[in-house]
Amino acid sequence: MRLLVVEDDQALLSVIVTVLKEEGYEVDKADDGEEGFLLAKQEIYDALVLDIMLPGMTGLEMVRKLRKDQSNVKVIFLTAKDSVEDRVNGLDAGANDYLVKPFAMPELLARLRVILRDHEANISGFISYGNLKVDPTRHLAWANGEPLNLTVKEFQLLEYFIRNKEQILIRDQIFNRVWGFASDVGVGVVDVYVHHLRKKLGPYGCDQCIKTVRGIGFMLKDETNNVS
Repeated sequence: MRLLVVEDDQALLSVIVTVLKEEGYEVDKADDGEEGFLLAKQEIYDALVLDIMLPGMTGLEMVRKLRKDQSNVKVIFLTAKDSVEDRVNGLDAGANDYLVKPFAMPELLARLRVILRDHEANISGFISYGNLKVDPTRHLAWANGEPLNLTVKEFQLLEYFIRNKEQILIRDQIFNRVWGFASDVGVGVVDVYVHHLRKKLGPYGCDQCIKTVRGIGFMLKDETNNVS
């Protein structure tokens, strides 16, 4: 799962990011609200961990804008504002949980597990589209019922396409979800891996399902079968 942490206290930000990575999460970070919002609205995150009092744009403003744009991303607020009114405002803005500073990291991890529990249930088991099928838990994939020999990134790419079937995905969006902002490779790697994935799907007649949207990115769409 990929998380975004937005916190302007650099020491606390570093600790949170380090602990979350040790727990196995993919983590991106920002230290002001405007940057955090630009990242969050790309819709590549499973959950956001946000301070409320941020420079540029408050956490409350961020979440209100995301909810207005129909984003369903999970949100935990971290804040020193601990009155009942503050908690109510945070939850009314669209947060899923509210943790008051100072807090213990085990509690933050536990609260993340809770808000992500339904999401984890949704991503376990098989997902499919047309003749393509993946098992996210075991990192297995099939085309026309035949197993595919995919690298880690090829698998993540195929899974991301299936989860966002028939939606146009821009290159930056794909790159940030599969490789992450901290990757030392360029966004051009997306085209390279799409090419690799198409070659592996070719023998099963599934390569044409990955459509190139010129100048924008890619879309998984099977026009030969009535699928959804």
